[in-house]
Amino acid sequence: MGKTAAVGTAVAVCAAVGVAVVLARRRSRREAELLESAVADRKRRAAAVIEEVERSLATPTALLRSIADAMVTEMERGLRGDIHAQLKMLISYVDNLPTGDEHGLFYALDLGGTNFRVLRVQLGGREKRVVKQQYEEVSIPPHLMVGTSMELFDFIAAALAKFVDTEGEDFHLPEGRQRELGFTFSFPVNQTSISSGTLIKWTKGFSVNGMVGEDVVSELSKAMERQGLDMKVTALVNDTVGTLAGGRYMDNDVVAAVILGTGTNAAYVEHANAIPKWTGLLPKSGNMVINTEWGSFKSEKLPLSEYDKAMDFESLNPGEQIYEKLISGMYLGEIVRRILLKLAHDASLFGDVVPSKLEQPFVLRTPDMSAMHHDSSHDLKILGAKLKDIVGVADTSLEVRYITRHICDLVAERGARLAAAGIYSILKKVGRDKLPINGSKMPRTVIALDGGLYEHYKKFSSCVEATLTDLLGEEASSSVVAKLANDGSGIGAALLAASHSQYAEVD
Repeated sequence: MGKTAAVGTAVAVCAAVGVAVVLARRRSRREAELLESAVADRKRRAAAVIEEVERSLATPTALLRSIADAMVTEMERGLRGDIHAQLKMLISYVDNLPTGDEHGLFYALDLGGTNFRVLRVQLGGREKRVVKQQYEEVSIPPHLMVGTSMELFDFIAAALAKFVDTEGEDFHLPEGRQRELGFTFSFPVNQTSISSGTLIKWTKGFSVNGMVGEDVVSELSKAMERQGLDMKVTALVNDTVGTLAGGRYMDNDVVAAVILGTGTNAAYVEHANAIPKWTGLLPKSGNMVINTEWGSFKSEKLPLSEYDKAMDFESLNPGEQIYEKLISGMYLGEIVRRILLKLAHDASLFGDVVPSKLEQPFVLRTPDMSAMHHDSSHDLKILGAKLKDIVGVADTSLEVRYITRHICDLVAERGARLAAAGIYSILKKVGRDKLPINGSKMPRTVIALDGGLYEHYKKFSSCVEATLTDLLGEEASSSVVAKLANDGSGIGAALLAASHSQYAEVD
């Protein structure tokens, strides 16, 4: 090859390389632009979903006030005995709440799930109060939850008898007296007196044969007799009513009890003459504890999102317990999961492939949601670890973590603010929501709160209290106190057994 030809070839090669380099640069620039555009598009789609979530979960104070008004209306319908009322406003037959004067030995049985508790307490009157208490927790074998009533209550009575046998010298039963028991039974019951009530239906995984329509106290009493246990049930109570009794014993200004846990409910002290459906003689105290069963409240005013509607539709009880599904620990984590799933589908939040774990209903529990929500580290390390464990995404960006925490915040805030609206409605019903017209000082008002959601989810409980203050206003809120009544239902049942003792008139 001649020199001229070689030079020509070299020039051609250089030109080709140059063109290739230019094309490569253009291609990489184009790919970068496409990637940048895709990222921007994902962000736009994520922002659109988040904006819609914020809008549908919004709870402005004016809305909360109208929800409280709607709840008061339903409370009044329930107290009239309106069969279409959403709130059943069950009469508890508890007209004597503990005063602090109770003394003696009393037992309690708290049955509300797969475990039950037996408890004994020695009361020493106003000076000594609770002298000593002991309790034991017993697991119910799964087969007894779907067996016969005799099998279930014989098992419970046997455990109770065994517990009584361990009664030490620190506990003293006056000679000639029968042991008395407060029975906390946290299933729907049509109560007919302070110590009797028929089962309406089983819940929480129980399906015991031959019990619906039967008196639960009678079944327990017969089982205790078969065990040779001489004990009388003097109070049958719902766990919320028990919490109210325990709260009143510790603080005489308690007027209501609210449970914010896996589920939710509230009980409060109502004037007996404000209960039109009450047909008996008015109690001497002039008061009656009402079990609202407020979880069943629903109203077009409640801010229901597409996620709530889908969750309700797929639930075991569609159209029921709507208020409970918006504010209780059973459901908050599931609402967060559904929103994250929408973000995964519509905005590829966790990458191009939707994590299969995220498709599983209730895989994200409220305690996990709480842990993610409370993560205050600069890189949200705890939140990232939770997403890895629950969703199965090993590596999430800081932006994804912040979005997840924001979703937790939105769902928790709505639930807490709606719970506060419920408490506000009770205060409105009993006239404790504003200063007296005559200018006198507003009485101190205490709300006893129990349940793991309120106790352990601090951002939730703080929001409940702040919202209640907002709804009441500065002056009225200064007289209202929210107080944790940890595990009040068990000792509350024992206290109600004491305040409704068969020997009360003798003392």
